[in-house]
Amino acid sequence: RRQQADHPLDPPLQVGLGVLVGFAAGILSGLFGVGGGIVTTPTVNTLLGGTPIQAIATPLPVILPTSLVGSYTYAKAGEVSFRAARWAAIPGIGGAVAGALLTEVVNVHLLLLVTSGLIAFTAVQVIMERVPKTPWERGRTPGWKYGAIGLVAGFVSGLLGVGGGIVMVPALTLWIGMPLRRALGTSLLVIAVLVIPGTIIHALLGNIDWAIFLVLVLGVVPGARIGARIALGVRERTLRIAVGTFLLVVALAYAASQVASLAERRG
Repeated sequence: RRQQADHPLDPPLQVGLGVLVGFAAGILSGLFGVGGGIVTTPTVNTLLGGTPIQAIATPLPVILPTSLVGSYTYAKAGEVSFRAARWAAIPGIGGAVAGALLTEVVNVHLLLLVTSGLIAFTAVQVIMERVPKTPWERGRTPGWKYGAIGLVAGFVSGLLGVGGGIVMVPALTLWIGMPLRRALGTSLLVIAVLVIPGTIIHALLGNIDWAIFLVLVLGVVPGARIGARIALGVRERTLRIAVGTFLLVVALAYAASQVASLAERRG
């Protein structure tokens, strides 16, 4: 229940802020192949008047149009592997459900620290342009590899709520050897599928603030389009440095927040 007004988006300033936040999240999504929840989740709670559960739930339906717009832009440029997305989607949904169910069982703080370390390691590999010895070839990669990536990305997304893109993009580039732009486009398409189960569950539970959703969507849709077009227009080396740096910053931010949380609990 809301602590203040019946509706948090009545002030025009708050509406404009929501659109700007959505626009920033959309650019990040299109540029780095992630869902954008890294920006929208804290904003819904701290700036847009949503409750903590709404901050978790409301970004999920926002990710759907964001990812679809971004993946469509990449697909028009021929930078989406639909075969990889088909193989990754179903295991990814299963992984997301399993991760969500295990949230109350495992030590999320400790697991997120380990995940942060892995993301930081792979971020450095992306920046250094490390690729498999066997180059990626369209249609030649075994489908089970895509399925395994989807499973892990879905599991991490469901368990930690960090979005599957931060796992999927480096996995596709470092393990499979997929070109970075194609990995970004493919990741966005799979993310669009992964958020559907969580969106349905939270919608049935009444945890989504649809007014905040609409305001954010006004910004994320054009933002995702612009972010994807930027990624498609820059040099591969520049894009690798940008994506790797983004992943490294995310990893360090998550690690710092979890160290602080663990220290607080012990204190």
